[in-house]
Amino acid sequence: MTTEVSWFAALCDDDYEFLGVPDPALQSSWEHCRGIALAAEEAGYDNLLLPSGYTMGIDSLAFAAGIAPYLRRIQLLLAVRMGETWPPQLARQLATIDQMLGGRLTVNIISSDLPGQNLPSADRYRRTGEIMQVLRDLLDGRPVDFHGEFVDLTVEPPRLAPTPGGCPPFYFGGLSEAAREVAARHADVFLMWPDRLAAVADVVADMRARAARHGRELRFGFRSHVIVRATEDEARAAARRLVSRLDADAGERIRARSLDTTSAGNARQGELRASADDEGYAEPHLWTGIGRARSGAGAALVGDPDQVLARLQAYAALGMDAFVLSGYPHAAEGDLFARHVLPKLPHGPLLPRTPAAAAKR
Repeated sequence: MTTEVSWFAALCDDDYEFLGVPDPALQSSWEHCRGIALAAEEAGYDNLLLPSGYTMGIDSLAFAAGIAPYLRRIQLLLAVRMGETWPPQLARQLATIDQMLGGRLTVNIISSDLPGQNLPSADRYRRTGEIMQVLRDLLDGRPVDFHGEFVDLTVEPPRLAPTPGGCPPFYFGGLSEAAREVAARHADVFLMWPDRLAAVADVVADMRARAARHGRELRFGFRSHVIVRATEDEARAAARRLVSRLDADAGERIRARSLDTTSAGNARQGELRASADDEGYAEPHLWTGIGRARSGAGAALVGDPDQVLARLQAYAALGMDAFVLSGYPHAAEGDLFARHVLPKLPHGPLLPRTPAAAAKR
């Protein structure tokens, strides 16, 4: 079974040697994140997530355009927040970056609050669904005549279009009822955060059924941290070391910086942490300690190369088609995973960009 394996560029000030302890050498910057991106391509990863924040770090769209000419093979999974940019302009920006990459752009749709705004969850997801529909039409070269609650637009598609294959794949996640329905209607890849195997299986079954009701099929992705060492004892020691200087108040402040702290997904990550054992393990090799100082994906796969590989294979057997991984510090952990696990994991781009593939979506 072949899966897509992605690494993570820490654009949002999310890189540490000791979790929660800022390190100027690891702070988000063009130079630091460029180094992560170039190392990920050299290491053989298939894709690279460029996260989007506001108060933290650097801009994902600007970074994607800047790094594109440096890359020859790896895809970019560009996070964009729905509503920050008017859809016709965002379509032009995405098409431009896709052209610069030679058709290797994928898009991570984000539905969290915008800076200075606080919308109820259901409203945010309705806005997200409207924008996703309009973006897909424009990037597939179709005119738009759309009059919705949040988008009121009649416009021809821009001349500039993505490379052959049409709209880049949309990766999107969320556990609330509203989020699941948006994904079932509009996403190509449903992204999940770490959880127990049984819980992952339940969500996959639910999302497959929802997509089928709309005459669609979904692929699935799993967003997780990893800590891999030569032995399990060394990996568990590395996990303890990562949080050894973490102050609880500092961790809470870091979590609060995110614009999606009240989401159903974050609530589930909190439940997973609360139900873990004294060392933070919710299941063998599933460690929840990272969530003590991070919003979003709050757990790591911890173990020796064979244990981490087995855990990934178990998720793949449940339907995961893609893995979006990260680790602290990102350059060092990305190298460890690439040397010890990646060669054992058959992998490649998830959704090839061809006109035929686009027609099936």
